[in-house]
Amino acid sequence: MNVFDDLAAAWPLVANLESFLALAGGITIGVIAGAIPGMSATMAVALTLPFTFAMQPITGILLLLGVYKGGIFGGSIPAILIKTPGTPASSATILDGYPMAEKGQAGKALDMALYASCTADMISNLSLIMFAGWLASFALSFGPPEFFTLILFSLTIIAGVSGDSLIKGLLAAVFGLLLATVGLDLVYGTNRFTFNDANLMGGLNFIAVLIGLFAIPEILAYVWRPRSDKGQIRALGEQHVTFAEYRRCFRTIIRGSFIGVFLGSIPGIGAAPAAFLSYSEARRRSPNKKNFGKGELEGVAASESGNNGVAGATLIPLLALGVPGDVITAIIIGAFMVHGLQPGPMMFVANANIIYALFMGLIISSVLLFFIGGVAIRMFRYIVDVPKSVLMPAVLILCVFGVYAVNNNVFDVIVMFLMGWLGYFMLRNDIPAAPFLIAFILGPLLEDNFRQAMLMSNGAADILFRSWITWFFWGATFLTIAALVRTGLRQRSEAAEALRATTSE
Repeated sequence: MNVFDDLAAAWPLVANLESFLALAGGITIGVIAGAIPGMSATMAVALTLPFTFAMQPITGILLLLGVYKGGIFGGSIPAILIKTPGTPASSATILDGYPMAEKGQAGKALDMALYASCTADMISNLSLIMFAGWLASFALSFGPPEFFTLILFSLTIIAGVSGDSLIKGLLAAVFGLLLATVGLDLVYGTNRFTFNDANLMGGLNFIAVLIGLFAIPEILAYVWRPRSDKGQIRALGEQHVTFAEYRRCFRTIIRGSFIGVFLGSIPGIGAAPAAFLSYSEARRRSPNKKNFGKGELEGVAASESGNNGVAGATLIPLLALGVPGDVITAIIIGAFMVHGLQPGPMMFVANANIIYALFMGLIISSVLLFFIGGVAIRMFRYIVDVPKSVLMPAVLILCVFGVYAVNNNVFDVIVMFLMGWLGYFMLRNDIPAAPFLIAFILGPLLEDNFRQAMLMSNGAADILFRSWITWFFWGATFLTIAALVRTGLRQRSEAAEALRATTSE
């Protein structure tokens, strides 16, 4: 059976009302779940999974994939409107999306989030279709040393989101790494910084830290100075993204999409690091880098293309090797198994029609995401016109319920408020929150892979240089550091020249 025969056999599985409704319904559920703080795409997929057991295999899997893709995009809506990331993947969207909303450009920021998401989603799906086998075999060659050097390289993006002060950014990152060590040591099974509290054995809940760091400080700032924004109208604005603006950001979207595809094809990395890495690269290469963090449209395009580029690519190791690419695809693999399907190389032989039906369904999902996302934007974006005296208490209630719903644990709510006070202190002292979050996400991955590599080599450090992949990431890390040092020296000399010119006048 050739490819055309497989496509012909797969088309009837997708070209029916049931499959279209499953995709459209899944995307709608995902967008709504993603727009509710604390209700992540992972939770939405997990809650939807039991409903797929009575469906046809292709219908149930398409429903879950729709929820996945809708959830990743939906998280950008509250990130832009109320500085509360709906999902961890949308954390980087806050950096420029919320300042744009504050300037009355929420409509433009949401439009760009949608366009970047759909473009990246399409590129990710096409990459899955074209390079599934090759990328999966490449991802399979990653061991602990390769993961360690990749994550070390990813940590250099901290400098890209540190704002005007690299020192403050590094201090925030160090504190993020410190808090990431709380909990059970996965190698030796010992407790670290738990203070004999069983709630801390699993570490600090990521959703609680995320919402506490970004949303609660805004509420505290409003409570502290409730009239500080009196007279300032935070309007929706009728502005929309023009074709010229989309074209200006197109290179950034393409670059972010491929960063997402690359990181998504490697099991265990996830969408949040891809979004931050894409954002950092966009800031480094942009002629408007000084405007990043203050409401730059290109920053929204970079973060949303990075996290949506991951969505299709995580299916590469799942379908080609039977290895889940992230937590969500680990849930989706359950739907395959319930229907008697075993993802992996043999599935391309035994169930090729299912594989090609999924490919076609993914392409259709990108189109549906554009239309359903557009409707969602029109529904949600009027939040910015709500007075802050009404909006802030509503956001607080959503945050509390969202964090509590993750584990049904009051301790997570306490962590959220403690992180909120920390975030407020950082806000008052111009310490950026993004480096803290990046270090908190990547810290455990960095430590675990380093220790596994050392165990593999009985403590010999040369294992960290064992392959061309490790050499590539070491080289990329040093080149990035050299570029950052050079940029810092140039900015210092420019500032000195400007000061000299001012004093001479």
